[in-house]
Amino acid sequence: MKRQKALYLGGGLILVLFSFAVINYSNVLKADTSGVYPQLEKFSDCLGIIEKSYVEDVPAEKLIEGAIKGMVTTLDPHSAYLTKEGYKEMQISTTGSFGGLGIEIGIRDDLLTVITPIEGTPAFDAGILPGDKIIRIEGASTVDMGLEDAVKLLRGPKGSEVTISILRQSLESPFDITITRAIIHIESVKSQMLEPGYGYIKVRNFQVDTSEDIYNALEEMGPLKGLILDLRYNPGGLLDQAVAVSDLFLSEGKIVYTDGRRPEDKTEYVARRDGAFDDFPMVVLINAGSASAAEIVSGALQDNRRAVVVGVKSFGKASVQTIRPLSDGSALKLTVARYYTPSGRSIQATGIEPDIWVEEQPPVKEQDKTQGFIREKDLKDHLEPEADIDETEEPLNGSARQILKKDNQLRYGLDLLKSWEVFSWAKKAA
Repeated sequence: MKRQKALYLGGGLILVLFSFAVINYSNVLKADTSGVYPQLEKFSDCLGIIEKSYVEDVPAEKLIEGAIKGMVTTLDPHSAYLTKEGYKEMQISTTGSFGGLGIEIGIRDDLLTVITPIEGTPAFDAGILPGDKIIRIEGASTVDMGLEDAVKLLRGPKGSEVTISILRQSLESPFDITITRAIIHIESVKSQMLEPGYGYIKVRNFQVDTSEDIYNALEEMGPLKGLILDLRYNPGGLLDQAVAVSDLFLSEGKIVYTDGRRPEDKTEYVARRDGAFDDFPMVVLINAGSASAAEIVSGALQDNRRAVVVGVKSFGKASVQTIRPLSDGSALKLTVARYYTPSGRSIQATGIEPDIWVEEQPPVKEQDKTQGFIREKDLKDHLEPEADIDETEEPLNGSARQILKKDNQLRYGLDLLKSWEVFSWAKKAA
């Protein structure tokens, strides 16, 4: 797998530690500017007037940089100009650790918006939700604030606190929340057995070795009756890893295709792995925090009828970005293509619709589940069973029992997988 030629599919700037790969253009194509010379002349006139007549002396570099930022802001919310400092911070954040909150942010409706919190980070633990609008950071309004400036305010030393004001769609008034920054380490893949024969793999993001980690987890699990692939709160990552993960479960068929203005941005990806893990039922879990690369995987498995998608509608990002370094050390993050699922769907701004819609629900207290119900064995002087009944539960490790108790979508997915086995028995009996 050629890591140096990976396309990035993240929804915005990520305040977490992610492995990051981009196309490195050493020879950036020169744009054909013949049709814009009159506009460039107008720009030159404005620059000259400002330099000569503005009340204070402003460095030309600052003016040019402001003009570039303004130009890029007329594009989509995922394109951005990165200053030297901003580009260096992005490189540092993808190769080392830093103090952060664990959220991915972007601009939506001209407001700083949480694309998704990352599970296990301070933001997730504090209850930040996908779609939350951050309207103030430490009292400073985020209106007209760029992503780079927002990142500077949100990051900080481990153990320090930052107060943000949140506007949530379900609430009438904004509210403040104070979060303690932490060093963010993201483990891309976590796996375990839920019950004998039923595996669970949680993918938190798509980074360099994600597909290899999933392959190793599946090998370790051994033969399966069913698998749950959990892509909830997954903001995306690398295109090549989304393709490779889909390829693990598909023996044939399209995975995704991209379409841009340049020939090199028009690419079709198909399944080609021999001996794929394609011989057991699958459920894919998604929610509003499932974005980009996570949507490629869920869309590919759904369109190829390889898995049943369960949860709620995903985020809806179907565009591809590259980072193009500029000669002075700054960079341009640019949307270069749209992507489409195997059936030709564009899920841009619409998201992946689950096959079975299951809303997330808070855990039900144990006493609430049994209150008001009695069984025959609870009645006084009930007849004893004719044979000894083994009432021990199926072997289930403590960790699996805890997450199933708290997660109704996961429980539904497991029940769905087990029903496949039941119906297969019924079909054979018939």
